[in-house]
Amino acid sequence: MAKGSPRKKSSAGRSGSSRKQSTSRRRWFWSLLWRLALVALVILVGWTVYLDAKVTSRFEGRRFEVPSYVYARPLELYEGAGVSADALQRELQMANYSRAAGDRPGTFSRNGSRFVIHTRGFRFADGVEPARQIRLTISGDQIQRMSALSGPAAPIMRLEPVQIGGIYPASQEDRVLVQLDEVPALLVETLLAVEDRDFFSHHGVSPMAIARAMVANLRAGDIVQGGSTITQQLVKNFFLTRDQTLVRKANEALMSLLLELHYGKRDILETYLNEVYLGQAGARGVHGVGLASQFYFARPVAELGVHEIALLVGLIKGASYYDPRRNPERARARRDLVIGVMEERGLIDRNAALRAKGQPLDVRDKPSWSANRYPAYIDLVRRHLARDYRDEDLRSEGLRIFTTLDPAIQYAAEYAVRQTLDSMDDGQDARLESALVVTARDSGEVVALVGGRDPDFAGFNRALDATRPIGSLIKPFIYLVALQRPEDYTLITPVQDKGFSLVFDDGRRWEPKNYDKEERGEVPLHEALAKSYNLPAVRVGLDVGVEAVRETLQMLGVTSPVSRYPSMLLGSVSMTPVTVAQLYQSLATSGFNTPLRSIRQVTDADGEPLSRYHLEVNQVADPAAVHLVQYAMQETVQEGTGRSVYRYLPDELSVAGKTGTTDDGRDSWFAGFSGDYLAVAWLGRDDNGPTRFTGATGALPVWAGFMSRVPQHGLSPVVPDGVNYHWVDDQQQALTEEGCNNARLMPFIAGSEPKQRVSCDGQFTRRIRSWFQGLFR
Repeated sequence: MAKGSPRKKSSAGRSGSSRKQSTSRRRWFWSLLWRLALVALVILVGWTVYLDAKVTSRFEGRRFEVPSYVYARPLELYEGAGVSADALQRELQMANYSRAAGDRPGTFSRNGSRFVIHTRGFRFADGVEPARQIRLTISGDQIQRMSALSGPAAPIMRLEPVQIGGIYPASQEDRVLVQLDEVPALLVETLLAVEDRDFFSHHGVSPMAIARAMVANLRAGDIVQGGSTITQQLVKNFFLTRDQTLVRKANEALMSLLLELHYGKRDILETYLNEVYLGQAGARGVHGVGLASQFYFARPVAELGVHEIALLVGLIKGASYYDPRRNPERARARRDLVIGVMEERGLIDRNAALRAKGQPLDVRDKPSWSANRYPAYIDLVRRHLARDYRDEDLRSEGLRIFTTLDPAIQYAAEYAVRQTLDSMDDGQDARLESALVVTARDSGEVVALVGGRDPDFAGFNRALDATRPIGSLIKPFIYLVALQRPEDYTLITPVQDKGFSLVFDDGRRWEPKNYDKEERGEVPLHEALAKSYNLPAVRVGLDVGVEAVRETLQMLGVTSPVSRYPSMLLGSVSMTPVTVAQLYQSLATSGFNTPLRSIRQVTDADGEPLSRYHLEVNQVADPAAVHLVQYAMQETVQEGTGRSVYRYLPDELSVAGKTGTTDDGRDSWFAGFSGDYLAVAWLGRDDNGPTRFTGATGALPVWAGFMSRVPQHGLSPVVPDGVNYHWVDDQQQALTEEGCNNARLMPFIAGSEPKQRVSCDGQFTRRIRSWFQGLFR
């Protein structure tokens, strides 16, 4: 027994040791677990702090990347305003006015030339233009009578400007921001009924909604209902990817709780209404109910009816799947389902639901607000904006850019280019192309710009980037330099139309020729310009100096390099159409360098002014000499190379212009102006190939086709101080009487008129005698 005792003790010792080891392991396990839990808690707290900072920084800072919106000039309506009935209707339709009774905002009625328009009102930088109901009558392309049927009366009433485009974020998301109070209450109530009926009672995550969704999905055997709250949807759209992972769902729930902790329900709901994805316009996503209303119905969200509200809310479930343009049957079924929910929740009664279900989808065939209407013009605006604004600000700050574009003038310009090119197309492999730049003659505002025969094409912009030789368009500036020396040159100074040659230091010989290869000897200067003779222009240019001509071009606004070679005097210098417009603007404004402008004002998203682009002028040429050039350019279209203008224009519309042609008709130009507008037209081929057109047969029809479609006044230049008109015989360089043969009434800078006088008394006596003899026959 004694020997056995030690064995029992040993067994008991082993049992105690085992219990101690087990207890030690449990303590170690719990210790590790607590440590892991503590680490996890620290990580969770840290992650929560990170997510909280992410949520608050986005909401406290810039919540959206909002594009800058670009507007045309507002249409000002007043008695005497020049506008045709068709142009007014086009502009109303561009501004998404519906033709109806004109009894509610955004509608108009027309009976012949009589209109009733109910404007929407608009916040301009200089104040709010109130909504009004206006009645007006148009006669002879002018408003004859106008009165306000409702709203405050005013002598000048402005329509809200047409949005012509935007400068969009890199994300290609587009929005029209709305405040919660601007959204119809029925839309908000429908949204909550369909998407989140517990919105005002949960704290970001709704267990009840999740439970309802699980039950509905189990019954259907498929995912037919989601349990996400509006807050969760906003978090997913605003911060997260669409990956269906547990980590993303956990982040979504946590961020939703944090969002609700920091922000009120109205703030979250308003943000959701501006963020929710509702469609696709090409590469651009349509976000928010404000833009979606314009995109589908071409109306502000405040003007939507029951059936339209139901469709918008229905699209939230799947904007692509229920796209009403591509899948109208699906969209209608979804809309009617939402209308049923509206009735079930008591938002509308049974009769309203039946009426709404009986309505068509009423979606516009073409998306409204889906693209820049005038890509070539927007290109010009962006280049002008680049002087003052960073591109990232233009893409994200929601600026409002008010331009000088006139939609009626733009329509006429596009029509003239398209129709003229279609009639001229000669079947060559490379089709003819054209560009047209139109400015207001007195201010330099660019009111229209066409970059090619397809105005919707957003590629190569010929008006801004086609740098081509200008040919004879340079001649008025050669003669301008000469006429600023009245002791040497007047409009009747004889100039030599005779051939000559120049031999350069390197042995090269240059022999300029006239276009028709003819020579006429001596001709008066005004005739040489009007009929665009080359030889006199080169002779005069060499006499006054190539450098003087070059400096004049630069003073008048040409910033590109100008050649110092004599060939420049025949237009070998290359310019874009918009540069030529800048150059001729100085002739149209009597010698003032008037920089072209495409922007009137820029405001922030709230309408507060940021930049104003005022008219800037600088007198750089003698107005007296410019007046003489204007006279010769009027003669050009009456008797010279541009006389075919009056095949298109009425005789009583006085204009001034100049043709330009380069070798083999590669470039055809016409630049000219009336009392209201200056226009520069170019015609040619992109591959610089030859054409069968001259300035008179190519670009001139484009120019005249445009001018013939625009209400305007004829050119009646103000005679500047120091200029007097005299009757002269330009062949004899002498003063004469009005009734004499070859008599012309011509302008002269004071003191430069001829000293010699020729009489035609004998001619006059013979006319009187013949007249009396005729009375008694």
